[in-house]
Amino acid sequence: MFKAIIFDMDGTLVDSEVVWDVAEREMFADMGLEYTAEIREQVIGLRLDEFFEKLIDIYGLENSVEELQAELIKRMLIKIPEMVKPKSGAQEIIEWAAKQNIPYCIASSSPMSIIEAAVNAQNWTDLIPKLYTADSVEKGKPAPDVYLYAAEQLGVKAEDCLALEDSPNGARSAVAAGMTCYAIPDSHSSPEKFADITPHVFKTLDDVLAKLTE
Repeated sequence: MFKAIIFDMDGTLVDSEVVWDVAEREMFADMGLEYTAEIREQVIGLRLDEFFEKLIDIYGLENSVEELQAELIKRMLIKIPEMVKPKSGAQEIIEWAAKQNIPYCIASSSPMSIIEAAVNAQNWTDLIPKLYTADSVEKGKPAPDVYLYAAEQLGVKAEDCLALEDSPNGARSAVAAGMTCYAIPDSHSSPEKFADITPHVFKTLDDVLAKLTE
């Protein structure tokens, strides 16, 4: 039995990756840039500063990372209450975790303002009181920093934690931290992309919960 559960948020607990995609596409379209699926695949799951550092390099932009971050966050905060929905099984697995008498939390690449907005929109504020952002650590996913930080905050050794992730970058982060990672590929990914990262791949959070309650 795991001694703690750490949830990624975007694409894992909430169906927000599609909303990020819309916000990103609209933002880049307003800048006169084509934001292709191939480009997005290179940056998905990254912390926003590292996300934009890479995109500045790809597009040859003169905008600052801070300027781009602020613009995208502003767009997302408008869209989250209207568009972000919970993933299938999210409510059930969070409620189950809450009853296990073990620590659990969210550890996300998103800024805290985005995490809080998404959690508030799902009425999970009381259900998930512990929220951690990769902005609190030196490097974002796929580096292990945010997962190691979350485990430290929970008072649990990393190797005793279960991490739930939807992206290869996120899964690499959890595995690099020494955690067991259950991957639930979102629409932007596929099971094959996790083949060299983790053997634990599920279709939905419902399937993960079924595994945990065997």
